[in-house]
Amino acid sequence: MKIAVLGGGNGSFAAAGDFALQGHDVRLWRRDADAVVAHRAAGSRLVVKDAKGRHDAQLALVTTDIAEAVRDADLILCPAPAFAQHDIAARLAPHLSDGQVVFLPPATFGSVIFAKAAHDVGNHAAVAFAETGTLPWLTRKHGPFEVAITIRAKRLPVGVFPLKDADRGLDVIGRAFPGVIEACGDALSGALMNAGPIIHPPLIVMNAGPIEHFERWDIHKEGTQASTRRVTDALDAERIAVREGFGYGPPHFPLAHHYAKQGEEWMYGRGSHDRLTDSGDWRERIVLTEHRYMREDLRLGLSFLVSVAELAGVATPLAKSFLALGGTICGEDFGQNGRTLQSFGLGSLDRDGLQAFLREGFR
Repeated sequence: MKIAVLGGGNGSFAAAGDFALQGHDVRLWRRDADAVVAHRAAGSRLVVKDAKGRHDAQLALVTTDIAEAVRDADLILCPAPAFAQHDIAARLAPHLSDGQVVFLPPATFGSVIFAKAAHDVGNHAAVAFAETGTLPWLTRKHGPFEVAITIRAKRLPVGVFPLKDADRGLDVIGRAFPGVIEACGDALSGALMNAGPIIHPPLIVMNAGPIEHFERWDIHKEGTQASTRRVTDALDAERIAVREGFGYGPPHFPLAHHYAKQGEEWMYGRGSHDRLTDSGDWRERIVLTEHRYMREDLRLGLSFLVSVAELAGVATPLAKSFLALGGTICGEDFGQNGRTLQSFGLGSLDRDGLQAFLREGFR
């Protein structure tokens, strides 16, 4: 397959390297011109480290030209943070063509941002946009051209926008992730599988004191204690109640399965939390007000959950509390400045209208 990977972060490097190792034709697009020049000078290669050792991956192209990167691509994968989606979507929009699939893992309803960007520039190509519940790799960059992959996803619940294009979208994504993709319906269902806004807000807010005190902190190890887990499970129950409020059935991929030693496998499979903390890659310096867990998962992810919960008629007291606490820590009103149905221009739709939009897309 011809695959374009957008972005220069941990997820983008893992995607580009892993796809290249599988034999796909991989083009990596980045906004950082200096980094692209350096990467080309190093031969447009990536070193991928995993449990089996070090692997050298050759990329077909590294470029700052997004049109060049996505031309004739079967799949366009963008694992960039949600706060980068508007900019990347605007750059990509004019260059999409019939039959392509854009996959955002995960996205906080970002699939609709990308679709709307194409619609707004008058590009009406038949493109399927999709999102899932987590990044397909637990991963960290170890150098300018080196990435470590701790875990590859075992199950990815994927929602597609518009839903009428789900079969085509899932077929293309499934060829890139063989045996991993599970259909979960429309884009809102996919967005409500996003684990980040559930696991990360309690970790970063409830550990605010040690985060500010210690130079480096493993938020997933020292920060994941029994009291934090109980809050996380309760917050996840709100997410699941919202899914059920919209009529989405199981599996809901409850976050408790991520930590469980037995039972139903979660997205990353069995024992993933222990492997994550054992890697040491998440012991890092955290700037509380700037970290992605705060700026993406709390500010955008929880505000979106609260917004759609109101339409579903579901109470989300914990989500609202974390929004208020996180906003106070950052000196902002996350409830007003976050991601909502109103910010998508969908605030006037009732439930039937929203579901029709999710099914048919922009007309």
